[in-house]
Amino acid sequence: MNPVEKTPSLTVGEFYARHSESLRMEPLTDAGVGFERRIREPTINRPGLALSGFFSYFAEKRIQVLGSAELAYLKSLPEREVEARCLALCAKAIPCLVVARQHRVPDALYEAARQHEVALFSTPMVTMRFMNAATLALEFDFAPRKGEYGSMVDIQGMGVMVRGSSGIGKSECVLGLIERGYSLVSDDITQFRLIEGRELIGTSRELTRGHMEVRGIGLVNVVAMLGVGAIRVDKRLDLVVTLKDWQEIEEIERTGLEQEYFEILGLYMPHVTIPVRSGRDLARLVEVAALDQKLKSLGHNSAVEFNERLMNSMQQKKKES
Repeated sequence: MNPVEKTPSLTVGEFYARHSESLRMEPLTDAGVGFERRIREPTINRPGLALSGFFSYFAEKRIQVLGSAELAYLKSLPEREVEARCLALCAKAIPCLVVARQHRVPDALYEAARQHEVALFSTPMVTMRFMNAATLALEFDFAPRKGEYGSMVDIQGMGVMVRGSSGIGKSECVLGLIERGYSLVSDDITQFRLIEGRELIGTSRELTRGHMEVRGIGLVNVVAMLGVGAIRVDKRLDLVVTLKDWQEIEEIERTGLEQEYFEILGLYMPHVTIPVRSGRDLARLVEVAALDQKLKSLGHNSAVEFNERLMNSMQQKKKES
């Protein structure tokens, strides 16, 4: 098992490179100034109280956003007072400053940011809309991460990770699913992020995205062979399927009444073990397992429904006898 990778902080430069386009951020200070500062909490702060001189419980680890209220307050102060308040704010270990609604930035704020080497940005977005979008982006960046050995494929909206020992046939199984019209998410190793503690998002490493390794053939470019629709950048995980040699399984599940689970980052996902034997169509079996799990998510459990029918039939026969 791979250890959990956590991102306890993020540099301003990394945040800008990843999200400047979607958040419509433009730097107002010199390029690269303050980009090495670290964002240590995945949320946003409006420094209204700090600008008034109250710094108790000030959330200096967060991105600071100034909207209409903060700028109107600064405008109401004498010029020297504005300079003092802006210098006091920028003297703190804040990651960066963002001015929303593309308001005119006070000269005192610009000078204080330049003096203390704090990155200053502007965005035309409404303050609350920017804060909501930036918070979602930060939560994704700060989400716990972990790599799992296994290939992942999207089967009719169900994210399925196929795992098993080396040479068991994972890639051949996934390739068969792709040929049936489903989409590849990752091959061999899947990177997972835990989003809001409730769902796992799987993706592949950027270097290997769209490629598969098939024993005896080598690396295969899935996009070139089957088109861009044959891959997905990421997908929510719904089911884990383990391929295992028939002789290594002590007891094979016959009814499906006992639900297995596989733990990733503290989240327990539905798990199915499929015996591997010569002549079995593994791609078809994984497809059936995914569709059966989809039925379960819609409230239809085939095993439970059949068991209820069987019990009702037995009770009916007892009454007749």
